[in-house]
Amino acid sequence: MTSIDKTRTVGAVVIGRNEGRRLIACLESLLGSLEHIVYVDSGSTDNSLSEASERGVDCLSLDLSTPFTAARARNEGASYLLQQYPDLSYIQFVDGDCEVQPQWMCSAQRFLDEQVAYAVVCGRRRERYPEESIYNQLCDIEWNTPIGEAMACGGDALIRVSAFVQVTGYRDDLIAGEEPEMCFRLREHGWRIFRLDEEMTLHDAAIMSFSQWWSRAKRAGYAYASSYYLHSDSLEKFKMKELRSMIFWATVLPVVTLMLLLWHEVFMGLFLVYPLQVARLNFKFKRLNKPRRVTFFYALTTVLAKGPQFLGCFKFFMDKLKGNRAQLIEYK
Repeated sequence: MTSIDKTRTVGAVVIGRNEGRRLIACLESLLGSLEHIVYVDSGSTDNSLSEASERGVDCLSLDLSTPFTAARARNEGASYLLQQYPDLSYIQFVDGDCEVQPQWMCSAQRFLDEQVAYAVVCGRRRERYPEESIYNQLCDIEWNTPIGEAMACGGDALIRVSAFVQVTGYRDDLIAGEEPEMCFRLREHGWRIFRLDEEMTLHDAAIMSFSQWWSRAKRAGYAYASSYYLHSDSLEKFKMKELRSMIFWATVLPVVTLMLLLWHEVFMGLFLVYPLQVARLNFKFKRLNKPRRVTFFYALTTVLAKGPQFLGCFKFFMDKLKGNRAQLIEYK
């Protein structure tokens, strides 16, 4: 199989809302290699649906009466593909702000064809415009996950249909973190995940402000809490490590320090733990071979993120206490 041969064994689910030209680039990057593509739209007010339809892509519009989630969009797209094309072996999930690299589909399908123990294969996602903001550069670092055996994938991945169906896909009610949560259930069923040393997608985070970064970190905290809530009784204690970290840095350390300050001002020195942690991470992240400014900012925001992450965690448990339905925490 070459990159220009359209395969009938792989379908693609593209999700998005108001992605504009990014969606066009996404769809056109798939049209040369795949025959079965569905675009699932979450209430776009631009011309996303017409642009997709003009390119011969099947389109679905999510019911506005039910809250949008990326998980719900992916599930509905997968359900549509499997109803229309029941012989599909794999589904490539792609976010509408991503462009699939030319050789990815061939490499990914070849891997799953040969490695039957694996349910998911992913590759290198890169930021398209890392130079436009420091926050985009941080995302590019985040996407560069270790090559080889993996615990989870992101929004872009090729997934074996039989495995996807076995675990009934993503959880519709998760507003974020649905990919690691599904991968956790896949691993519980004995499936494995692999990250290839292969270019997969170009992504456009378009994070240009601190407030966007803050909302994204808050959403991550909500995702950690909701995932742990679902699987707290697992042997792996899914996402407990992330919860412990955010709770320690955002609440335990500052509260204990403030309480000790009531006794003696010498305990003000405990606040030095934060800059020391930034310095430690800055030294650790030198291995990334990034400019000093980027490395320092990555270390700094890793520590600062504990605050909004804890707020997201707190919001999750308040929603549970009050019986509120989870609402999207958007940063774009």
